[in-house]
Amino acid sequence: MCGIAGWYRRGGRPVAEPVLVSQCDQIVHRGPDDSGYFTDGDFGFGMRRLSIIDIPGGHQPMSSPDGRYTIVFNGEIYNHLALRGELEASGVSFSTHSDTETLLAGFVRWGDEVWLKLEGMYGVAIWDRSTRTLTLARDPLGIKPLYITQQQGGIAFASELRALRVLPGLAFDIDERAVHDFFSFGHVLTPRSIFSQVRSLEPGHLLRIGPAGEATSWPFWKPRFRAGETLSEQEWIEETRRRVQSSVEKHMLADVTVGVFLSGGVDSSAVAAAMSRVSTQPVKAFTVAFPGSAIDEAPAAARIADHLGCEHIVLALDPVATGDLLPAVQAAFDEPCAASSAVPHWHLSRLAGQHVKVALCGEGGDEVFAGYKRQRNALAAARWAPWLRAIGPVANVIESLPESRWHKWNYLRQNARRFRHAAQLRNSFQRFFAGTQISSRAVRARLYEPAFFARQEGPAPLAALEREYFDPADAAGLDALQEFMLADLTVHMPSSLLHRLDRASMAHSLEARVPFLSHDFVDWTMTVPTDMKLRGRTGKYVLRKAVEPWLPPGALMKRKLGFQLPFADWFRSDFSDFAQEAWEESGAAESGYLQRRVVDELFAEHRFGFANHARLLYAIAMFSCWWQQNMRGSGAARSEAATSSC
Repeated sequence: MCGIAGWYRRGGRPVAEPVLVSQCDQIVHRGPDDSGYFTDGDFGFGMRRLSIIDIPGGHQPMSSPDGRYTIVFNGEIYNHLALRGELEASGVSFSTHSDTETLLAGFVRWGDEVWLKLEGMYGVAIWDRSTRTLTLARDPLGIKPLYITQQQGGIAFASELRALRVLPGLAFDIDERAVHDFFSFGHVLTPRSIFSQVRSLEPGHLLRIGPAGEATSWPFWKPRFRAGETLSEQEWIEETRRRVQSSVEKHMLADVTVGVFLSGGVDSSAVAAAMSRVSTQPVKAFTVAFPGSAIDEAPAAARIADHLGCEHIVLALDPVATGDLLPAVQAAFDEPCAASSAVPHWHLSRLAGQHVKVALCGEGGDEVFAGYKRQRNALAAARWAPWLRAIGPVANVIESLPESRWHKWNYLRQNARRFRHAAQLRNSFQRFFAGTQISSRAVRARLYEPAFFARQEGPAPLAALEREYFDPADAAGLDALQEFMLADLTVHMPSSLLHRLDRASMAHSLEARVPFLSHDFVDWTMTVPTDMKLRGRTGKYVLRKAVEPWLPPGALMKRKLGFQLPFADWFRSDFSDFAQEAWEESGAAESGYLQRRVVDELFAEHRFGFANHARLLYAIAMFSCWWQQNMRGSGAARSEAATSSC
């Protein structure tokens, strides 16, 4: 695990090592244990290493024995020992025990066929000195980040945006569409970044560029639902149990202690249980607690940990007091992030990083086994679409009535709006974008500066998003639930879930691993019948049944909470004053995107109980912190702001 960065300037313009050092200095938190650099005329790259596998022998950059190929690599390859055996059988010899050497040898032997052989997470750069060609690759699910900017005839890349922005002579202008993404969804939609000159290499894609001509990019893997084996229900349960255990065991590969994030929910409990079944020592399990709060999952996690014999390490937090650290949390991200779980993930990673270098997580279980309520709602909406259209006029009347201080009435109005919108949506791709928004089109029309709104919002924004992200062939033969799950897997996960997990963990030099997102495991889950994932209103049915014998009786009956914070309460307390001050003092109020008067109105309406704007106000607060840290003052000022206040 590490951070990587490089620059292929092309045209004979040399890349000096100090430039690479300045890039890697920006991401030292990703790899505090080691560093290395390589230059070859107009190309150079470097890395910062967090030593996990073959601690003395895994130094990067690493070159092939003949010196033709050199690699920097961020991630882990869990099946590298099996691949190494295959390569050794064909005559390849190795001088280290690192997965980096295995990956490089595999590329030399198999070329681009190597990528589908890998089980792991990675952002990779390989330089071919003979042809002066750069190859970039990103893992199939987008677990590890890889940003690219193509300017002045060359290409630069890095694990984080901050490692690109130090390159001399390059431009980084805010992408208005990314700002619109943020205030619509709470994050920027991949492959965009907050800067118009930078994009992410898409998950499961390769990019190749030589000394002349344009870069070419293409996918080497895409998720595809298809019919699987004909198995009985019990056989599906047993196969799920076997594959979960196998994936978790592979993800435990390390020369350091491996812990687990434990919330007490289905996914994290499954991972902790599988680890405990093979570990020779008590597994270190980490939990964030909110004592006395309805969102506190620590008691459920404690019951699981006690049953499994884990060493349970708990951090108790005051939900409101955590707001004091919002600037530090936002500073971990290169672009504005209003993910509701970013704050607890940051705290949990800081806790785990004090004890281990690696932690396994349950992320991905909801996406691949249909665990989200919004997925169930999408399926229900598809089934009830004719009825929803029939009650559309009634919903219009209810929604047109004024808001009140009576919360139940406002809740009725919100549901009426949801009914009306659901009736208008054509498929689950559109329902996905509607269901993951933090603001409606009507709210954005009120909030945005008129010119900004006109530039960003067309007459049918959800249909436009569907066309942008999904080819009609993507939906061929899919049911409504599969459409929504595909959207969660390919849009929400790399844009939000995996982005926040990577930044929150790496901010504390912690490697977070996700056993449910090995591409082989995901590929198999896409053959599991829909009714084995969603049974009535029970999501993750087959996973629940598979891990039930590993856990105490009734452990899987707990209501799903997820990582939450009491946003509504925050913005009716003194925290609202902090957020408004951040908005005014950061300079974000002069950014030209939002109407200052309307922002003030939203704060007032929420504080006095006329509406619940908590998610949107949280987004405004985080955008303000990001603006202060990234768009005002020098780099030194940004660094100071990141650790003090917005």
